Amino acid sequence: MAEEGSLEEPNRRDFLYIATATVGAVGAAAVVIPLISQMNPDSATIAAGAPVTLDISKVEPGQQIQVFWRSKPIFITNRPPAALKILQESQLVDRLSDPNSEAQQQPPYVKNWHRSVKPEYAVLIGICTHLGCIPKFLPTPDPTTPATDWLGGYFCPCHGSKYDLAGRVFSGVPAPYNLPVPPYHYENDTTLTIGENPPGVNFDLGDIKQL
Repeated sequence: MAEEGSLEEPNRRDFLYIATATVGAVGAAAVVIPLISQMNPDSATIAAGAPVTLDISKVEPGQQIQVFWRSKPIFITNRPPAALKILQESQLVDRLSDPNSEAQQQPPYVKNWHRSVKPEYAVLIGICTHLGCIPKFLPTPDPTTPATDWLGGYFCPCHGSKYDLAGRVFSGVPAPYNLPVPPYHYENDTTLTIGENPPGVNFDLGDIKQL
């Protein structure tokens, strides 16, 4: 995945871009806007693994933004109450391959039904665990989605793998594991740092079973 090029002096710091998608814009082209944050290092440092810090206060319910950390797409989604309700319903859970996140595809502090620190905010590595494609964000139940009985989540158009909005993989699809969750923590209620664990926790991408 291509990295942002360095800017000439005096603006040597690259802009980190985020792509946004909303519930009402499924299938539309992603909008790319600059993420304004004085806390982010330059792109070379990010690619080397430095944490990325961003303000998520403007992410609306039903909206997803995308940032890059270690050259990997990170999906950050504000899941509204209706979406969280579906994540717990048997009509969805019974169709999942690993609903309780038994495979180590996430840090221990997000091994729960919503696979996140805060239930409303999902933080996922957007790489299909089959062959590494980037799944599409299709967040609402929709009969026109190219998948049977779609309840909302992620669909990989390459070979048809499906995930719910917690990144949990469906049974009977090519992908063998849930979408990975990167190490992350909150500096405060609205400031998210990707690439660092909460104090006292030691977890790295190398601990994940499969990217």
